[in-house]
Amino acid sequence: MDYCFRSLTQFSICITFLAILLSSFSFTCTEAYDALDPNGNITIKWDIISWTPDGYVAVVTMYNFQQYRHIQPPGWTLGWTWAKKEVIWSMMGGQATEQGDCSKYKSAQPHCCKKTPTIVDLLPGTPYNQQIANCCKGGVINSWAQDPNNYASSFQVSVGAAGTTNKTVKPPKNFTLLAPGPGYTCGPGVIGKPTKFVTPDGRRVTQAMMTWNVTCTYSQFLAQKTPTCCVSLSSFYNDTIVPCPTCTCGCQNNVTHPGSCVNPNSPYLASVVNGPGKNSLTPLVQCTKHMCPIRVHWHVKLNYKEYWRVKVTITNFNYRMNYSQWNLVVQHPNFDNLTQIFSFNYKPLTPYSSINDTAMLWGVKFYNDFLNQAGPLGNVQSELLFRKDKSTFTFEKGWAFPRRIYFNGDNCVMPPPDAYPYLPNAASPTLDGFFEMWVNSPVGLTLLF
Repeated sequence: MDYCFRSLTQFSICITFLAILLSSFSFTCTEAYDALDPNGNITIKWDIISWTPDGYVAVVTMYNFQQYRHIQPPGWTLGWTWAKKEVIWSMMGGQATEQGDCSKYKSAQPHCCKKTPTIVDLLPGTPYNQQIANCCKGGVINSWAQDPNNYASSFQVSVGAAGTTNKTVKPPKNFTLLAPGPGYTCGPGVIGKPTKFVTPDGRRVTQAMMTWNVTCTYSQFLAQKTPTCCVSLSSFYNDTIVPCPTCTCGCQNNVTHPGSCVNPNSPYLASVVNGPGKNSLTPLVQCTKHMCPIRVHWHVKLNYKEYWRVKVTITNFNYRMNYSQWNLVVQHPNFDNLTQIFSFNYKPLTPYSSINDTAMLWGVKFYNDFLNQAGPLGNVQSELLFRKDKSTFTFEKGWAFPRRIYFNGDNCVMPPPDAYPYLPNAASPTLDGFFEMWVNSPVGLTLLF
């Protein structure tokens, strides 16, 4: 630093350089912050429940404390680096993907001898003698708000060559979580308050010998290079349909990158969809101008005297993905006056308790909670009915359109504000009459003509 201060010019250069470093650091740290779920994370608890002659037995549980981001098929993959020369003697509820070199063990063979093991969940239907609580769901973990009864996943691991007291054991390092692709960054294992376990009859509480906590946060920037969804808009009072921006999720380029998208009318569609890579996480999308796997369309459908109505349609353009347990998060100022929703589940999200402008929507079980891959059945839709707040309500200046939309936890690209459908400069008598013809009736909302 002394060299930097030898002249004013050099001092300015150093200040500029430090400012660039700090701004880069700030960008990296805030990228994982989600304004609609500021406390969302996946917490891994590593609970040592008993000691063995050369190590310990631990229950490892992943808790999804994210309101609306879940882990979908093919499920999570958890990895770490051992602090010493530990081995995994056995596992229940999960398994290591590779055994590694266990040649130095002559009698009993460990389950895994790798320095950096990779663990996956067992599949549904696993024999009961290999299961523990919260295991064997194929790595799928639902979100905290959508399904609070299935927001955790666990496995049990017997660790050897690890130390047999609280002072000699060391937590693993460099935790990695794929869910199922990249996107999560995990911190170090931190000693926490020992976890307490309640017996099934509720009459006894046991306690872990030691507990380590690991926190993993999600960043859409790390998860994918391009967006995964976009939003289009339309309204009854304007003939303009505002599409997703061109090349939102990439550009169609079958010339330089053959197979980057699929024409739905192609005679070779079936062979492409079912060909090599059909189980890949890389989307194979229908050829569109926006090239997004998911499009959300918000249509302002009807205007009543005291209410207004919106139709929401989610379309899947990805030939490689069926979205089970999908969800949509929408931010709009009129959600505090939501009156009725048809064929979707609804839950208000209030990250800032005084403001109720964010809603989480998801499908009804066994009806539309499964969003099929691209094709005629690849869409779900519902309608929302809002009560007007006469002091603030207006169709002008984009008020009727959402501020932000997430699909499965990823922020969707909105059209530019100046492209939103706008009201005519002067409403015709027909339009004025149309606005006034909707009234409340004892049996519901009915048109007068």
